[in-house]
Amino acid sequence: MYCRMGSIETTSSVHNQEKGLSLSLPRSFLHFLEENGLDPSIYAMIETIPRYIRVKPGCESQLVEIENELKCRLEKVSWLSGFYAIPSQIQIAGSKAYRQGKIYGMDAASGAAVSALNVSPADHVLDLCCAPGAKLCMLADLLGNSGSLTGVDIARARLAACRTMLQKYSLGDHCRLFVADGTSFSLLPVRSCMETKPSLSGKNDPDIFAEWTAKRSWRDRKKAAKAGNIADLDQIKSTSPELIFYGRYSGVVGLCKNELFSAVDEPSFSGYDRVLVDAECTHDGSLKHIQKFEDWGWETLERRVLDAKRTDSLLHLQLQLLTNGFRLLRVGGTLIYSTCSLTVAQNEDVVKQFLSRNSLAELRHVEASAIWPCRSGGIPNTLRFDPKTSQTSGLFIAKFTRLAS
Repeated sequence: MYCRMGSIETTSSVHNQEKGLSLSLPRSFLHFLEENGLDPSIYAMIETIPRYIRVKPGCESQLVEIENELKCRLEKVSWLSGFYAIPSQIQIAGSKAYRQGKIYGMDAASGAAVSALNVSPADHVLDLCCAPGAKLCMLADLLGNSGSLTGVDIARARLAACRTMLQKYSLGDHCRLFVADGTSFSLLPVRSCMETKPSLSGKNDPDIFAEWTAKRSWRDRKKAAKAGNIADLDQIKSTSPELIFYGRYSGVVGLCKNELFSAVDEPSFSGYDRVLVDAECTHDGSLKHIQKFEDWGWETLERRVLDAKRTDSLLHLQLQLLTNGFRLLRVGGTLIYSTCSLTVAQNEDVVKQFLSRNSLAELRHVEASAIWPCRSGGIPNTLRFDPKTSQTSGLFIAKFTRLAS
């Protein structure tokens, strides 16, 4: 159960000297932790947990150069390929390696969630809540020059940032991005040969997708400006999915628009091979995220994390996202459900509800977890990364497969 608190009692914050914490946590957040059986002392580890980066495949030979730029040693994460730990205070955004797309920040636990999907070449992959984009980039890296990657997010601005990342890291050729509600998104992958150079014969036909361009017409810019004061969520509720980016080999170029936007009710054999549902949550397991509220103001934490209406609707949203992601999964495919919350309500309880309603869903063991610094979750075959034991942010992972009816 979530606690339902009133206004933040700023004078009652627990100070560092009293509890040995690295943050002065407001009393309302301490009540939230207590109601969910969480130990507040984990937030004392904010400065000791390292920052993690992922080195883009092919750039491993430049590690010494990257170390010199960052002025620190890159400690290889032995249990997760491509990941390195650096001191928590190191900032990477100003480095040449970051600007050139050789490295990007991503917590190792988040990398483990992506790794658990076991993406294979030629897979069709769906990232149902893809912003801010690090997992999307890792998925694109794993796919390489094959298959397809579909990213969906309800927030236009955050999805635009994903588009920027894909272009920065040259990972967008097999990807398409939709501004859409992940609880109702219904578009399946285009299962055609996407390795062949797309035909541009229909480039002057308004009903056929030509190659994507960032340029917008005057009419489109005017329309966007006029709608600029409307919240992303309000726009999504009244519109169908909007395609804001697609790569040359994503299967979109040369398609008729009515082909792309035809939804399928039962995609059991034509659905996605892999689906990632990294669901919206309270982020209480992301220590760096909670730390930001010192700058943003604890009142913002109250509004985003502790508000009763939001937390009640969040559980429903998580279940809907998981349910729809599974609906879009083909028979024999793999789905990962993850959150960076430490609460049982947003993790094990959501999984239990989902399993009780979906007889074709089966929890599977994550084989790679044998060498991961994680522990078992409250349900067999689920996993939990705990900052105290894993030296990462907190993360819950559940792996499902879809059985044949």
